[in-house]
Amino acid sequence: MPPSRRLLTLLALTLGLLLPAGAAFAHEERKVTIPDGSGKVPAYRADAEPDLLVCKSDKSDFDRRIAAFPADLKARNIGLFEKCQQSGSRHLQEAVDKVDRPGMTIAILPGLYREEPGQAAPTGACAALPARWSSWGYQILSFEQQQQCPHNQNLVAILGKKDLQIEGTGADPKDVVIDAEYRKLNAIRADRADGIYFRNFTAQRTTFNGVYILETDGFVIDRVLGRWTDEYGFLTFASDHGLYTDCEAYGNGDGGLYPGSASNLNDGRGHEVPRYAIEITRCKSHHNALGYSGTAGDSMWVHDNEFYNNMVGATMDSLWPDHPGLPQNHAKFENNKIYDNNEDYYRYLRDGTCKKPPAERGYENGVVCPQVGVPPGTGILVAGGNYNVFRGNQITGHDRAAFQLFGVPAFIRGEEALAKQADTSNFNRYEANRFEGNGLDVWWDGQGTGNCWQGDTGRSDPAVLPVCAAKAPELSGGATRLVAEPIKVLKLYLCADFSAQDVRLPAGCDWFGARALGKVEAQLALGGSVVLGLLAVLFWVRLRRGVDGLFLGVATAAGLAGLALDVWAAAAGSVWLTAVALVGMGMWLTGLGWESRRARPVFGWFTVVLGVLCFADAFDRGVHLLPFLPLGPGWIRGLLTGVWVLWAVVVLAPRPRRTAEPAEPVREVAA
Repeated sequence: MPPSRRLLTLLALTLGLLLPAGAAFAHEERKVTIPDGSGKVPAYRADAEPDLLVCKSDKSDFDRRIAAFPADLKARNIGLFEKCQQSGSRHLQEAVDKVDRPGMTIAILPGLYREEPGQAAPTGACAALPARWSSWGYQILSFEQQQQCPHNQNLVAILGKKDLQIEGTGADPKDVVIDAEYRKLNAIRADRADGIYFRNFTAQRTTFNGVYILETDGFVIDRVLGRWTDEYGFLTFASDHGLYTDCEAYGNGDGGLYPGSASNLNDGRGHEVPRYAIEITRCKSHHNALGYSGTAGDSMWVHDNEFYNNMVGATMDSLWPDHPGLPQNHAKFENNKIYDNNEDYYRYLRDGTCKKPPAERGYENGVVCPQVGVPPGTGILVAGGNYNVFRGNQITGHDRAAFQLFGVPAFIRGEEALAKQADTSNFNRYEANRFEGNGLDVWWDGQGTGNCWQGDTGRSDPAVLPVCAAKAPELSGGATRLVAEPIKVLKLYLCADFSAQDVRLPAGCDWFGARALGKVEAQLALGGSVVLGLLAVLFWVRLRRGVDGLFLGVATAAGLAGLALDVWAAAAGSVWLTAVALVGMGMWLTGLGWESRRARPVFGWFTVVLGVLCFADAFDRGVHLLPFLPLGPGWIRGLLTGVWVLWAVVVLAPRPRRTAEPAEPVREVAA
């Protein structure tokens, strides 16, 4: 690695070290192995008669539930109910335990399934399993321990069963409800269950996941509802050949849909890939902290879905250690409707609602207890991802931004090699999306290589973005920045200090409610402007005489106006005002340096250089990213400004006047 690049990656590592340790864990799981990819997406067995039936015995309750069904569906359920009373199971787990061969089908009749035998707290050997405890208060169990104690964490456990289809027989997913009543982490866990097919039921009220699929090659989640969980409506992890279709998720404290650490089969490829590991289509995810969460969400094809009324519509990231497949890569979002993701569920942390036991929080009445720190009012957020494509999406009505993109140093995910510190976010493409009513269309921290956007984006920060080259994608992206803009780095550092467990919402971060001068970027701008403004006035007082003083007075006025405007721009979040403010500051510093060069040539020319850097920074922010700089001019300007301030104080400091020394008395010399 060239010395210059080594220094820059060291800087990236240093910035990574600044991030709080609280951003170290999310979903914790046992050490997993990604499937070898030899499986396939299972097909729905529409005409197969169920091998096993599950129903309750309350006939009047059953009749009430099916009363409004279409005639043919009602007749089928009545027939299945009569058969189930004779030879069926009363609990889903009971039926799962009877599965003795691949390819079986379980039908669940309309009803509420509380799975009472699986609700009890662990006893005996299951209460003392030798396993590590996670930071979230549950044990990290091996597959063998899950088999030994299937209900320590799961209401229903499907462990090692192959090609199993489980289907509700109602007219709607809410006709069959599997309810953990907040007594288990997962309503349903499918672990190493290749070929699992879930259809037409609801999984709800858990302290972690509604449906959890792990280390599985081949799965389908079809017309299933996941709601009212502390974390995820649906979590699929370390899996391949998956399909989410026509699903729905709401009321979840993290992601409604979380396809985490999917098969990393496209790692090392460009944008053209042979296949995707998981497809998500025709799903609705709303009123969650995140509509879609994708830590290590690799090789994903997400199309024709709706993500709305969440805090953030969709995220993909490389933030959390111990997730296979990092850094995140190759998600393709196409033709999705992503709108009005402006909810502020942090209010339930502030008012103490989320400190109550889960059953008392009011999830069923719209309460969501967010487990992640994110910027509400965002359509799609990429926090450290590569080779993602966002094409043809309709992204509207976001208070903050339609798209946000920022890099994440590899140190955050536990990798300390210097060469990896700037390996996100790179080669992300944003094409042919439709924007309307967003605060910004794009917010980008400036870090990365090869990122590009369509040519018709509206307001963005930076103001002008690299445009995608339609005929030569490899030429897209006009800047390579190893480190984000300094103010944005500091903002992200501050905002990352969120903790749901400790109810820590960082003051100064606008993600959590800071406004105007309460924002960290505005406070930094105010502090810097006060110092520089004072120095500007002092220099003008010293050098104001004569014709040159008039020239300096005009430059000083421009500088003071620029410094005031910089504070306003930071409070308002306006990149254009920031660029204009930098022009004013550049005029002052250039004029001051020119006037100072005769008496103090080194200081004067240094000041001129600093003024030129202000102009370069304004150009970089408001006109065009300078393509040849691995660090933005804001970094160079900021570092040199610190040196200049100290130097300026020395220059302005009064010096003691020298007084004439008394002449020595003349001594008489004896003759």
